[in-house]
Parts: sequence; C-alpha cells; structure tokens
Amino acid sequence: MNHYHAEYKRKLTTADKAVAKIRDDETIFYGMSIAQPPALLSALADRGRAGDVRGLNIYTFLPLEHAHSTVLDPVLSDVFQNYSMFVGKSDRAMVRTGLAYYVPSYLHQAPRLISEFIKVDTTLTTVSPMDEHGYFTFGTSNDCTSAAARSCKRLIMEVNENMPRVFGDSLIHISQVDTVIENHVPLLEFKMPPAHPEDDIMGPMIAELIPDGATIQLGVGGLPNAVARYLSGHKDIGVHTELFTEGMYELILKGVITGRRKNLHYQKNVYTTAAGTKEMYAFMNNNPTMESYPANYVCDPFVIGQNDNLISINSVLEVDLLGQANAEFLDQTTFSGTGGQLDFVRGAFNSKGGKSILAFYSTAKEGKISRVVPRLDTGAVVTTPRTDAHFFVTEYGVVNLKGKSTRERALDIISIAHPAFRDELLKEAENMYII
Repeated sequence: MNHYHAEYKRKLTTADKAVAKIRDDETIFYGMSIAQPPALLSALADRGRAGDVRGLNIYTFLPLEHAHSTVLDPVLSDVFQNYSMFVGKSDRAMVRTGLAYYVPSYLHQAPRLISEFIKVDTTLTTVSPMDEHGYFTFGTSNDCTSAAARSCKRLIMEVNENMPRVFGDSLIHISQVDTVIENHVPLLEFKMPPAHPEDDIMGPMIAELIPDGATIQLGVGGLPNAVARYLSGHKDIGVHTELFTEGMYELILKGVITGRRKNLHYQKNVYTTAAGTKEMYAFMNNNPTMESYPANYVCDPFVIGQNDNLISINSVLEVDLLGQANAEFLDQTTFSGTGGQLDFVRGAFNSKGGKSILAFYSTAKEGKISRVVPRLDTGAVVTTPRTDAHFFVTEYGVVNLKGKSTRERALDIISIAHPAFRDELLKEAENMYII
C-alpha cells in the first residue's frame, strides 16, 4: 500500500459520519446533475429530519432525482434553504411556490460566483476512484463543481466506481480532501427522448447549416440533441460543448466526430458536464479524447470563439417579433435557467465561420399556442437579447437575423411561425409600428 492509499484509508468513513461534521448555518454545495452524491445527500437529509442540523443554505446546478428525495423534500424546507443555478424537474414546483430559489447566472460565471460570492463551507460530490498517484477526477461534472471543491473549507467526496475517470482539468488530489465515502451505485442515466414529428423536418434544415469540419455545441433538451441524428453523413465534426450527450457519443462511434479539423484542442471532445447512458459513461472512462474543463473555460465566449466554425444549437420556449428569445421562464415562473445558452450564442458569433442557431417548435399545447409572440409577457425573461440573435429555426423554415432591420426581422420571424397565427402576428406588428 503506497502513501496515498494509506491516506485514503485514514479519510474513508461512512456517509453518516462524514456529514456529522456539518454544523448549523453552513453553506453547502453538492455536485451538479449526474455528480449528485446520493449517499451523502440522504445522510444529510436524515440529519435534518432528526433535528440534528438547521439553517443550511444548499446550492447546486440542476438538481436531479437524488436531491428530489432527500434535501429537496418539502418537509425540510424550514430546515434547509435550497438554491439552484439551473432549475429542473426536481425543484421546479418548489421554486414556483417559494420553497426553493433560483440563482441567475451565466454558466461561465458560475465557478466565480461559487468561489468568490457564495463562499462554500462544505462541498459534497461524486468522483471517480483514486488512481495510484492519489488523484480523483470530477468525471461527468466539472462545471462549477470543481470550483466549489477547490475553494471550500471542507471537501467530502463520494467515490463511485461507475463515475468515469476523465482527462483535461478534472483532477482533485487526496491531500485536498477531508473525508471520503464509497458508494458504487449506478449513475443516473439520460437517454435520448423519442423523436418529435417536427424533428424530421427541422433536423435536416439545421444539419445543412453545419459544414464538414465544424465544431458543435448542443444545448439542453430533446430538440438540439435530435439534430445529432441528422449528422450521420457529415465528416470530421468536432466537439466543444457545455453538455456532452448521447447523440455526440453515437456520432463518435459512427466516425462522424473526429475533431481532426479542430484548431483548438485538436482531436479532443471538450465538455464541462455530461449526461447519457451507462454505455456512454463507460466510453468516457480513461478515454484520452474526452477532456473536461471548468465552465469558466469551456463556456467563456472568448474561448468558444477561438474554435473556427463553431456551431451552437440551443432551444428556446418562445420568440417575440423583436427577436428576443426566452428559454427559461414559463407561466410566470422560472422553468429552467440561462445556463450556457448566451455564452455559446455570443461565442459562436465570435468564431470564424461560426453560427448560433436557436431552434423551437412553432406551437405548444397541441397547436393551441404560438411560440412566436408579438411581445414577451410582462415579467418574462430574455435569455438571448435581440442584438445577439442569429439563426432561428422552426419546422417552417430558417431565418438569419444578422444585419436586418426591425421590420425585416419581424417579417422573417413571422414567416417561420405556424401559418394559423401569421395574420394575427402581422396585425400586431403593424400595431407596434414595426411594419
């Protein structure tokens, strides 16, 4: 047994004993998305239910199932105050009712917010097993988790043999860790959703905007990742993305993604967080083509723009006639978050040959509601400002807003709205003195 394994053994304990060190009124951060540490969160929730700890401010980015059944239990809302930089299914209802809170943030700024402004006392996260040199990796979730782990006062790590060991800037050493537990459970999986009927129309249109040799980013949601199904005929695609997805993994297996024309991180698939299937995680493990970096690098618009032909593909909830896009606010409440969308919209436009594509289905609620609206509702959030909007795509076409007047932009946007709503939108545009 070498020195590092001896240190590991000294720091190894149970989940209950690990979280027993946490005191009242601490600020806690736990790993984003797939890196949620289920055993540690469960043990922390048990302490809250037992009345052993109170007043915790708990932060994360996109809480999922493990959090939903533990620290996000509404019964604990008087004991724990939950905050998230990206709202999801697990905390959406709590945010809507004031039992949890959203922290607005660009993803590239999240590491700095965590380390300089929120000032974390204890970080809890899932990591890959330690190597012979004493290093763990953050695996699927570098994002702002690495910043929390490297700047907090106490680091408690849940080692899981199913978490992939990855390359890039993803290392944390045993000497930087206070406590270790082991919990070798299957990682949460995100499988590609069933194809939407409009995908068969929009996918090929978006694929035509992507040249061979381009570097791609795919945002959160089924629509951006549906595009991957229509890239099978492309060659030498590269990856520089906030989220590494199942669709990208499949394109690597098909030989479509090679990174051979990348001018930044040649032949490397660069990401800051990943979510997919166990097969994808196994593929990522010890794979030298997979490089993970913190979000303040991957999602920095300046860094993004250094990739030639960077094509950014994201989805939005609605677009108004000015070209403003809302991707995070629905029914007068926070639905998701800003994430890295605007980071990549701006970075892609800064890229030589780059394009930013915002895609959306033209209607919602079985065709009853138009996603193209005259004005965003009062209080709605602008995720991508009109001055940043580049390409918009629906099943009715593709429009490029750059260099267009307000009149030309409104007419273009109306042209890709559902035909049933176009006359009404034209009247509203006239009433707004746009046309």
